[in-house]
Amino acid sequence: MTLTHIFDTHCHYDDPAFHGEAEDLLASLFADGLSGAVHASTDLDSARFGLTESEKFDRFYTSVGIHPENEKMVKAGDIGHLCTLAKSSKKVVAIGEIGLDYHYEGYDADRQKELFRAQIELANSLGLPVIVHARDAMGDCLEILRELRPKGVMHCFSGSWETAKEILKLGMYIGFTGVLTFRNAKKPCEVVQKMPLDRLVLETDCPYMAPEPHRGERSYSGLIPFIAEKAGELRGLTGEEIAAATEQNAKALYRIR
Repeated sequence: MTLTHIFDTHCHYDDPAFHGEAEDLLASLFADGLSGAVHASTDLDSARFGLTESEKFDRFYTSVGIHPENEKMVKAGDIGHLCTLAKSSKKVVAIGEIGLDYHYEGYDADRQKELFRAQIELANSLGLPVIVHARDAMGDCLEILRELRPKGVMHCFSGSWETAKEILKLGMYIGFTGVLTFRNAKKPCEVVQKMPLDRLVLETDCPYMAPEPHRGERSYSGLIPFIAEKAGELRGLTGEEIAAATEQNAKALYRIR
């Protein structure tokens, strides 16, 4: 499959895994026809990376946001800085990657919730969608989403159909990574089969979650076709049909013309 209709809705080319290679790799991907990609920011420096690179490539966009794992780094005034960054360029298409993560010991749930709410409120005030990360915290995450009702996407979804239905009720999109191709991915496969096609988007979360047959390798946007082929298999469509549909969904999610 060519990259013509491939849109990577969530990538991290500022990760150390791409050190010294990110710009050349992006140039190669876009030269090969990659339809689009959105950098998912994790802190203020990451947001600045996204803004810088998005000005170099027409089809590269960025979010600005603070990942819940970086909650301890947040200082007074950082939400204001995010607001300034979000307003600084039309290439900013979302607030993210934001959410809740209770996976590692030592997390502060209350501070994470405070940060999550503040960034959703920022997104709502700017009319931007959110990119949501939820790990071992879906109940609390859904409670806040129901309260504040942002537009956006639940990224890297691997949960149940029952959970997916709650996300869809909120009018949100659901993003799937290379995990969809893993042999033990029964839950996400069920969700892809059952959910409305117009709410499905594809992502790499690169450099993580490389799809089969590249599992364990460094992921990048050029591997999205493997995810599209798997989604097509699950829905009785071709990979090309899935790629075209999810490209349009990505543009609708991020309001890209």
